[in-house]
Amino acid sequence: MGILLDANSRVLTQGVTGKVGSYHTLRCLNYCKGRDCFVGGVNPKRGGETFEDMRIYSSVAEAKAETNANVSVLYVPPLFAAEAIIEAAQAKIKLIVCITEGIPINDMLRARTFIRNNEPDSILLGPNCPGLITPGILKVGIMPEAIHTPGRIGIVSRSGTLTYEAVAQVTEIGMGQSTAVGIGGDPINGLKHIDVLKMFNADDGTDAVIMIGEIGGDDEIVAAEWAKDHMRKPIIGFIAGMSAPEGKRMGHAGALISKSSEKADAKLGAMEAAGIIVTKNPARLGITLKQSL
Repeated sequence: MGILLDANSRVLTQGVTGKVGSYHTLRCLNYCKGRDCFVGGVNPKRGGETFEDMRIYSSVAEAKAETNANVSVLYVPPLFAAEAIIEAAQAKIKLIVCITEGIPINDMLRARTFIRNNEPDSILLGPNCPGLITPGILKVGIMPEAIHTPGRIGIVSRSGTLTYEAVAQVTEIGMGQSTAVGIGGDPINGLKHIDVLKMFNADDGTDAVIMIGEIGGDDEIVAAEWAKDHMRKPIIGFIAGMSAPEGKRMGHAGALISKSSEKADAKLGAMEAAGIIVTKNPARLGITLKQSL
């Protein structure tokens, strides 16, 4: 079955006319194999034009009214992305996927606070994330679709590249993915590990989960503490940044150690204490999963 996306999802692209937005929207359209999954684009200055037979609308509200879209993916430049997120939430879009990297922290605080206070039914994924995919059904984002195969393993990761690594290993061992979700590595974002774990736990089409975290913040520890008492399915865990020095950002904006509990060892310890099967070698995610099952 998978989570967040299904065959009835109807997707808009905000920023569809840009180089990145048009390229990845076309790839997502091709993945749909002719189904009516991407239903329109949004550009305030290009309303009335078309892209690959999809109409471009001047606003998300107009696009929502015409297409009944329930998902929007954003390839909007960083300085305008927060307003685009708010616009999608105001239009009652259920799932907002923000691919954009480099959004100012104050802008993201404003956008996330707006959603929480005004449109709590809208779900934000990202920013600075690769998106998500339910293999064989729908891809929304920038991930390489060829490595994904339909199956029953859920994947949630802060790292886009390690999402792909986990997916490729699961495919290689003859299994497949129910849904793969890249939540992004920015300090101010939407869905957290715990949110996605809850969805996988409730999904009849998911048998086990690979959870990939990074140094910085406490999201993985929060997720592990919840999983200890509530998760009914095996979790394979990995934390990137084992050798990162304290006080130095590594990769993502959120991957900054400011206290000992944000180090990789502390997170791995919390995960092990919660019954999560951990590996310190990202090349062994697949084999560790296979052994655990």
